[in-house]
Amino acid sequence: MKIALFIPCYIDQFYPNVGIATLQLLEKLGCDVSFPLQQTCCGQPMANSGFASLSKGCDLNFIKNFSGFNYIVAPSGSCVLHVKEHLHSDKHPVEAFLLRNTIYELTEFLTDILKVENINASFPYKVGWHNSCHGQRGLNLSSMTERMLPEFSKPEQLLKMVKGIELRKPKRNDECCGFGGTFCVSEEAVSVKMGKDRIKEHEDNDVDYITGGDTSCLMHLEGILRRKGSKVKTIHIAEILNSVL
Repeated sequence: MKIALFIPCYIDQFYPNVGIATLQLLEKLGCDVSFPLQQTCCGQPMANSGFASLSKGCDLNFIKNFSGFNYIVAPSGSCVLHVKEHLHSDKHPVEAFLLRNTIYELTEFLTDILKVENINASFPYKVGWHNSCHGQRGLNLSSMTERMLPEFSKPEQLLKMVKGIELRKPKRNDECCGFGGTFCVSEEAVSVKMGKDRIKEHEDNDVDYITGGDTSCLMHLEGILRRKGSKVKTIHIAEILNSVL
């Protein structure tokens, strides 16, 4: 099983420990992982801003770097969803189709492909889980309150395997944090208010950490937490699943 690790640009630039934790976790679970060195942005920021036509270079580079692998794994639901729904190429339509169907978000890959039942990790803290919109509603990583279906969560399924962890859910478990990519720039006030609402519910639960599967959402929440001087920290789920204390 040949696996390619796709690390989104904001993780590469601002949160490299998330990428390192993802690699180490996959290797601990017996995966043969490669990291294509010429990978760049998947093109999501341009597409989300209404300039999808300008992301063709990103598409071609993605196809060039990630073709030939059995699976592509990334610790980012939003970037994975973008590739699944928008990667295309008139020159390489077959390759683009195959890549759209072989890319997985990290927790999705662990539960659905590797079918992990045990993780040797320890994280003895009170942790609040944040559902990112792309992962939840786009990739179907967890159930949604607006749909009357049985409750489930692939990320929480994995977190419950971690020794010492105490998961605490906010009241509105699938509320958006307000990041929304360029939304946090174009609608700054609304974005911040949504983030503050999310944080208040986690603080009411007296958590030590807020975790999630998208560093972009966690970065948004981290900025608000720092500005208000909160003791609560943010941490990506890959870092928890890779943690041994």
